Amino acid sequence: MQSIPIALQMFSLRNESEKDFIGTLKKVADMGYDGIEFAGYGGLAAEELKKVLDNLGLKAASSHVSLTTLETELEEIINYQHIIGSKNIVCPYLPPERREKEDYYNLIPFLNKVGERCFDEGITFSYHNHDFELIELDNGKRPLELLMEETNPKWVQTELDIYWLTKAGENPVEWIERYQNRTPLIHLKDMTTDGEQFFAELGTGGVDIDGVLKQASNSNVEWWVIEQDQSRRTPLESAKISIDHLKTKFATIS
Repeated sequence: MQSIPIALQMFSLRNESEKDFIGTLKKVADMGYDGIEFAGYGGLAAEELKKVLDNLGLKAASSHVSLTTLETELEEIINYQHIIGSKNIVCPYLPPERREKEDYYNLIPFLNKVGERCFDEGITFSYHNHDFELIELDNGKRPLELLMEETNPKWVQTELDIYWLTKAGENPVEWIERYQNRTPLIHLKDMTTDGEQFFAELGTGGVDIDGVLKQASNSNVEWWVIEQDQSRRTPLESAKISIDHLKTKFATIS
């Protein structure tokens, strides 16, 4: 359990990063995170970013790359990953205008194409879910299931987001078990237990964090990725509370 490293998705600290990207990375390292899941690179060249990461003792866990960028700049993105040492690329989000049934069916060959190209380069390609992929299409299919069933499991993995699965009324442990050979990255998030279902620091809400952590022993989880989309505290405080809770849980479970 404790051998699985912990990364922070930098979208959590987007405002802080915009003001001081490198300084924010240092604060993340000081909290005890092992790595970073990028959502942008602060305008740094890959070689410069690699030096920063090495100096801070951080690993490049993965990169979230928009669908549009994957469509237009895949080779550049792959080359960037090689330089910074990232072994994972994630498609993070589908814009609202690309969520019709035909969009999902059109997405399947594209995900396979990107996944195959990444595989050839020694990089794992994953799809990250929200809750809208759990809404049934008019043919009874749920998009997330469709994408996982129809893509090549050798080329396309999934970064399951346990907050969004829970918000959609799903059990995240069951989803991790179902795709246990396709879950190299797991997004760890918690949710308030009130009607608002707001984003919460790990251990302060109602998501089955313990069950998710225990399931990792039967799954091929390579990185835990903490993310909190919004916070009622400062985002840095939230990031610290979450990693402290997770490390405590590691000690308990192990």
